[in-house]
Amino acid sequence: MKFLFDLFPVILFFIAYKAADIYVATGVAIAASFAQIGWLWFRGRKIDTMLWVSLVVITVFGGMTLILHDEAFIKWKPTILYWAFAAVLLGGMLFMKKNLIRTLLAEQMELPEVAWSRLNWSWIGFFLLMGVANLLVALNFSTDDWVNFKLFGATGLMLVFVLVQGVLLSKYMEEKK
Repeated sequence: MKFLFDLFPVILFFIAYKAADIYVATGVAIAASFAQIGWLWFRGRKIDTMLWVSLVVITVFGGMTLILHDEAFIKWKPTILYWAFAAVLLGGMLFMKKNLIRTLLAEQMELPEVAWSRLNWSWIGFFLLMGVANLLVALNFSTDDWVNFKLFGATGLMLVFVLVQGVLLSKYMEEKK
């Protein structure tokens, strides 16, 4: 359910784009991101740092798209977000000597240090590659193709990546008796 909640602005962006255009869709995505955080705040729930970062990035790049009437800015937004996540994970390791993936997931699973390190590096690599993939689609294909990639391609790649991670990590999981 959390996954669908996290996709809420992207799904509304897609629907608004298909119903109107990139500029309406951008405004809808900005509003949906504010609504998403507002809903969590209203419910007294913790708002993940990733949601705050996403809100700032969509507001800045979406705002530039709307103000300058240039769709290039909104197309850059996913790349900036992916690369920001990769930079945070890498920065955590290099400067804070902290595996942030472990910090986020340690309560849900127990892994040996080598597995945490591989998991962190794999997410860094994934986010870097997703940033590049977004740029390749944004710069070489139509806006319609990019919007479809944003919802179906990027989401699909994320699901496949998470499933592969689950399979790879399953060898470390003990069955509870």
